[in-house]
Amino acid sequence: MFTTKRRLAFLVIPALAAMSLSGCADGDTGNDGALQVSGSTTVAPVAADAADALRKDKGLDITVATQGGSAGGISQLASGQISVALSSKPLAKEDKAANSGTDFVSTQIGADAVGITITKQVADAGVKNLTVAQVRDLFEGKIKNWSEVGGPDLDVFVYDKEPGRGTREVLDTYLYGDKKAPPPPESGKFAIVGGNLETRNKLESTPGAVAPLSTSFVEGRERLATVTLDGTEASPKNIASGTYPMSRPLYLITDGKPKGTAKKFVDYVLSAKGQSLMTKHDYLTLKEIGK
Repeated sequence: MFTTKRRLAFLVIPALAAMSLSGCADGDTGNDGALQVSGSTTVAPVAADAADALRKDKGLDITVATQGGSAGGISQLASGQISVALSSKPLAKEDKAANSGTDFVSTQIGADAVGITITKQVADAGVKNLTVAQVRDLFEGKIKNWSEVGGPDLDVFVYDKEPGRGTREVLDTYLYGDKKAPPPPESGKFAIVGGNLETRNKLESTPGAVAPLSTSFVEGRERLATVTLDGTEASPKNIASGTYPMSRPLYLITDGKPKGTAKKFVDYVLSAKGQSLMTKHDYLTLKEIGK
């Protein structure tokens, strides 16, 4: 999507996998103590770099994790386990209804796009563009071989995201609008995956694989390609205008207006230095999307 080379420093976020979120934050965004941030694996690289800068420059105690993706972050925020949720999806009515005691405040920090990502082998053999109907049939298990859409004689293997993941919700909205997505097909060539890194690893190691994946995670990967959707590519211009059908906003979410350390964190991501992190990780800044 972009030419900027993404850096994978967030792979070494302190205590990313081992930390226990239970009781680690009191949910009060005014707390000036340790700040716990968790959620979307899409937003995590920016959040991790921002946290690192604030630790070094301001001595702030900030830990970033990715427990359960966007839905997990929202749930942890509502239960008071964290003070800032990372989300690659807007808050849904269901989120608010399930957590009526939480005063969700969403702060948009930029934009991204979800791409239908395939292996370079399949793309080079002729699959450059897919229609919404073709994508739907792929994920429902109706298209079983890439030759059915102009590709090689190779079985399709679908990796879909866990329910509640921002990427999954963007895909479901694209395919089904307001209607409920059908259950997964009963197939040995269909599997559910979690975050962006797991998805990318599965794509790169599985011949004939297809999956929804943040386009920034495809940048620079020689074995992967993102198709155009009904002839529309995930270019910065198309994402900013909303022309690309799987464009999406990226958020930091707090319980009430951010205060204390949470406010310092949110303000930093909105600052010029923070917005440069969006560019660094191949996302669109607020300025680029006209915000």
